[in-house]
Amino acid sequence: MSRGFFLTIEGGEGAGKTTILQGIADWLKTRGWDVVATREPGGIPIAEKIREVILDRGHTDMEARTEALLYAAARRQHLVQKVEPALAAGAAVLCDRFVDSSLAYQGHARGLGMEEVWSINRFAIGDLMPDLTLYLDVRPEVGLTRIRSAGGREINRLDLEDLSFHQKVREGYLLLAQRHPERIVTINAEQPPQQVLAQALQETEKRLKGFSHFRVK
Repeated sequence: MSRGFFLTIEGGEGAGKTTILQGIADWLKTRGWDVVATREPGGIPIAEKIREVILDRGHTDMEARTEALLYAAARRQHLVQKVEPALAAGAAVLCDRFVDSSLAYQGHARGLGMEEVWSINRFAIGDLMPDLTLYLDVRPEVGLTRIRSAGGREINRLDLEDLSFHQKVREGYLLLAQRHPERIVTINAEQPPQQVLAQALQETEKRLKGFSHFRVK
C-alpha cells in the first residue's frame, strides 16, 4: 500500500482554516479516501494537554523559547501517535497547522529566528513534511474582526496579542510561501468562503494528480 497524502492548512487568526479543512475532508471522502482530520497543537490527549498550557490566557508571561519548545513537543507526540500511523495506512491526513505555524509565529513574529525554530522542529519531525500546504492569507485586522464578531469561539492567549504581532505573523507566512512555492500555495482568504474552498479543492486535486506515489482514488 502506498503512503497516504499529507495536507496542512495554515493562516493567521480568523483565516477560516477549520471550515476549509472540513470542506476538503468531505470532498476527499467522496473520492474514496480514508481521511484523518486533526489539528496542532492537539489531536491526541498528550498534545491537547500541552495546547491548554500554551493557549491559556493566564500564561501571558510565557517566554518565547518556552512557547516554541512546547509547540515542538506537542508536534512530536502528535506525529508519532497519529499522523505517521495514518499515512502508513494510506490515509489522507489533513492538519490544521503544522511546522510553518512555528516558523511564522515563534520564528518571525516572536523574533527567535526561523532557522533557530526550524532546528527545534527538525529534531521533532525528522524528514516528514506536508505534500501540500494551503496558506489562507487574510489581513490581521480582517481576521481578528471575524474572531471577535463570531459567537462561540473562545478568545485564547494568541488572540490577545496586539495588531503588530499578527502583522508580523502574516509577514512570516508570506516569506515562507515565497521560499517554498513548490509546497505552499497562497489563497486569498478574504474571498467568500465558497470561493476559498473551490480554490483549495482545485489545488488539492492538482497536487494529487501530480504525484505518482498517491493511490488513484
